[in-house]
Amino acid sequence: MTNARQPRLLSYADRLSVAPSEPIEFKVSSLIPGEFTAEIVRLQHGDRNPEGPGFREHIIKSVANGQYPARAQDIDPGSFIRVDDPSDRLALTGAFSLHAFVFPTTTDQARQVVLGRYALDTETGYALEVGPEGVTLRIGDGTGSSVISTGDPLYGSCWYSVGATYDPQTRIGRVWAESVITSTNSLVANTVPISGPGNSEGILDRELGVAPAPFLIAAANAGNRFDAHFNGKIERPAVWSRVLTDDEICALRDGNETRTRLVALWDFAADITSTGVTTDRVRDHGPSALHGTCQQGPARGMTGRLWAGVDERFTLVPSEYAAIHFHDDDLEDCGWDTDLTWTVPDDLPSGAYALRITQDDEVDRQPFFVLPPRGSATADVVLVIPTASYLAYANEHLAPGGTFAQSIFGQTPVLGAPDLYLHEHPELGLSLYDLHSDGSGVHLSSLRRPIVNLRPDKRTSLGGPWQFPADLHLVDWLTEKGIEFDVVTDLEVHQEGVELLSQYQVVLTGSHPEYITRETLDAWEQYLTQGGRALYLGGNGFYWVTNWHPEKSHVIEVRRGESGIRAWQAQPGELHLQTNGERGGLWRWRGRAPQKLVGVGFATQGFDYSSYFTQTEDATEPAVAFIVDGIKPDEKIGDFGLEGGGASGFELDRYDLRLGTPPDCRLLATSEGHSDNYPRVSEEVQFTMPHMGATMDYQARGDIVFFHTHNGGAVFSTSSIAWCGSLSHNDYDNNVSRMTENVIRRFLDSTPLPDEGSVPSSRQ
Repeated sequence: MTNARQPRLLSYADRLSVAPSEPIEFKVSSLIPGEFTAEIVRLQHGDRNPEGPGFREHIIKSVANGQYPARAQDIDPGSFIRVDDPSDRLALTGAFSLHAFVFPTTTDQARQVVLGRYALDTETGYALEVGPEGVTLRIGDGTGSSVISTGDPLYGSCWYSVGATYDPQTRIGRVWAESVITSTNSLVANTVPISGPGNSEGILDRELGVAPAPFLIAAANAGNRFDAHFNGKIERPAVWSRVLTDDEICALRDGNETRTRLVALWDFAADITSTGVTTDRVRDHGPSALHGTCQQGPARGMTGRLWAGVDERFTLVPSEYAAIHFHDDDLEDCGWDTDLTWTVPDDLPSGAYALRITQDDEVDRQPFFVLPPRGSATADVVLVIPTASYLAYANEHLAPGGTFAQSIFGQTPVLGAPDLYLHEHPELGLSLYDLHSDGSGVHLSSLRRPIVNLRPDKRTSLGGPWQFPADLHLVDWLTEKGIEFDVVTDLEVHQEGVELLSQYQVVLTGSHPEYITRETLDAWEQYLTQGGRALYLGGNGFYWVTNWHPEKSHVIEVRRGESGIRAWQAQPGELHLQTNGERGGLWRWRGRAPQKLVGVGFATQGFDYSSYFTQTEDATEPAVAFIVDGIKPDEKIGDFGLEGGGASGFELDRYDLRLGTPPDCRLLATSEGHSDNYPRVSEEVQFTMPHMGATMDYQARGDIVFFHTHNGGAVFSTSSIAWCGSLSHNDYDNNVSRMTENVIRRFLDSTPLPDEGSVPSSRQ
């Protein structure tokens, strides 16, 4: 670990991509009194490795540049539902009953509110809670609270019917919990005698006060914050303005709610449609339509108490997915106030930029990408920035929090100040590689929060750049080579499709476009079919099924399952995305293996060191002479570089005709020299066995390929995350740089490529 000082400046923007004449908002939090200085900078190279070009940025003259008052802004994580109640029908002062089905996941955590109108700061109102004492009813009068509990904790990850009644005339309160376990809906089977703590009844010695707070599900109001968050699933919460009878309580277990003096009954399945659960609305079936709104992104499309284990697509059986999973560390939007808004000038070139924030000796850079004017292109080349992949890794805790990190990395992680800060400040939210505090996988990620590893000079715990800083290697190389290019992000490709890509002669990927939506895949495929030309300059691309939230373009969703190198596994029945209802997991298992698009697909990963490529017989074909022009046949391609010391490393892709590599594809070079820390990917291993490392398994490698597509199109793929880190070696004069430039220059030439559609002589 390093002893570098942790950051005192944090920032984020309301968006990562913006076109000329459009505004972008920046939110800043500073623990330093006084003012901060803001400047717009154009980013060129972020890697501070002394063997490379060094850090490069250029200040842009802007009306946004100047001094701004500094202030600290808080973060309040934890998901819940806020209920609109303008007529105060939930400000109960008489008798009432509360009920819900719950699936608690942290039963040892104290004071988790299931539902109620309770103010923690004034101890006023009522709440149904779960915790170490089981199910609790809490009544507060403004001076304190009185409780009655079932006494024994619930069993974790099992479904229960829980509730409470209260009569202010007698001050008698009652609470109960009864298991509703089936063979498929809970951690244990219904053969196990888990009946729940049963019933408790007693006198509550406080008056029932009206809380100066909203009615909430899965949390309680705590002044300007929310606390007492519930971890787990809740289904069909309900409120009555009377004490239910024993028979009525008994009927609740089977989902038979009485309508007599019903105040509210929230059905979480009511807004499930054929396109998923794309709204934050929670519908009330009670007489007053007291609808609620989800806050901070809880998980929807989750199995409920009725899930039978037959249908796994929640859009087909909404009643079996009538639950919402809440977490005390969900974070969709920090909700910070805006410190400055900047409208991008009409003449600002497309590229990678940042707001550089300086105060005392602290510096923070919030990146963003300036697009060309909407509907137009200003260059023949476009670089597609993989922001979905950036969000997938946003604030990841793999090194400080993952016990497996050192084994996977093949070296001891070196933690910097940002890593330590994330470890000590979980309120910044999690990545899609992390687990929630209750052990469930994180499947939603948002850009509206400080993302401390989304910075141009961020180095991973492996000592090198990853994702955005690695993509700046390519930005720098294009700039130094004088190749004019536009920048767009995968969000624009997702939204605008092939119409966006078709404006360009050549399309480039970044170093690691791992997370991809169906709409983006369609755009790439249509572009290549129409004659587009593309360079895939990364590794492990086009891998995970991903979706941007249709109503909130700052949120992505990924559900991991069944195969693939993954940090967690979706629970049974929960592999379909809530944002579109489609199956998650790998694109490979939806018939769209990356080999079918770019000729190669994920084969192996390793992080101890990077190696090089050696040319094959296909590299001598006349059809590919332009690619290897100026490169000797016996040259090792990329036995140098800023990412692990070589051009073939970190995550590698392989040519494979069985998975869809086109039959006319040339296998130009293949990597060698990798250690056994590069095992073959798990989705290709049907049986566990030894000898799966790179020194023994020929399929654990990376391949450089080229093939033609329809109408004069073509694809060149380098199959390695480390490739772009070798471009600047020897002042940009090297065979990785030469090969990449050869292809781009030739692809920019609209004349037909040689030998289109021919089969390599090595396979004739």
